[in-house]
Amino acid sequence: MKTYIDNFGKEMQYEETVWNSTVANLTLMALGSSAPEILLSIYETIVYIDGTPGELGPATIVGSAAFNLLVISAVSVMAVDEVKKVDDMGVFAITAIASMFAYAWLFIVLKVWTPGFVTVIEALLTLVYFFVLIAFAYCADRIRSIQLEKEKGLLDKEDLAKEKIRLCNKAYLRKVAQQFG
Repeated sequence: MKTYIDNFGKEMQYEETVWNSTVANLTLMALGSSAPEILLSIYETIVYIDGTPGELGPATIVGSAAFNLLVISAVSVMAVDEVKKVDDMGVFAITAIASMFAYAWLFIVLKVWTPGFVTVIEALLTLVYFFVLIAFAYCADRIRSIQLEKEKGLLDKEDLAKEKIRLCNKAYLRKVAQQFG
C-alpha cells in the first residue's frame, strides 16, 4: 500500500501493481500451467540419471505447449460471440513470433545440430531465449503503456493526482468489500 496526500492534506492509501502483467503471464502463468510436465520431466531425468531418460517428460511439455497454443486459443476465441481485439499488437507479435521460433528451435536442436540429444550449450541458449522473450515483451508493453498515458494525458500533474485519488478510492472500496463480504 502506498500513501498519497491530497491537496487538502487528507492522507489516502492505494495499491500499486508489483508485477508487470505481461511478465507475470509469461513467467508465473506459464510455470503454473506447465508445472506437472516440468516435474514429470525432472523426475524422469533423476530416475534415469545414468541412463537414457524416457520421452514422456519432453513429449508432454511439447504436447502441452502445442495444445495450449493451438486448441485452447481456438476454443477461447470461439467461446464468445463478439468481435475480439488484440489490445497490444506489439506484445502479441513478439509472443507469436517467439512461439513459432520455439518450435523451429526445437526442430533444429533435435534433428539438425545434435540429432537425438540436447547439449548443455543448446539448453543454455534455450534458457537465454526465454529471458530475451520476456525482455522484448516487457519493452513492448512499456512502450504501449507510455503511448496510452500520453493519449490519456496522464503525464500532466493534475491528471496524475486524479489517477492517484481514483486508485485510493478503489483500494478503499476493496477494503470495505472485504470487510463486509
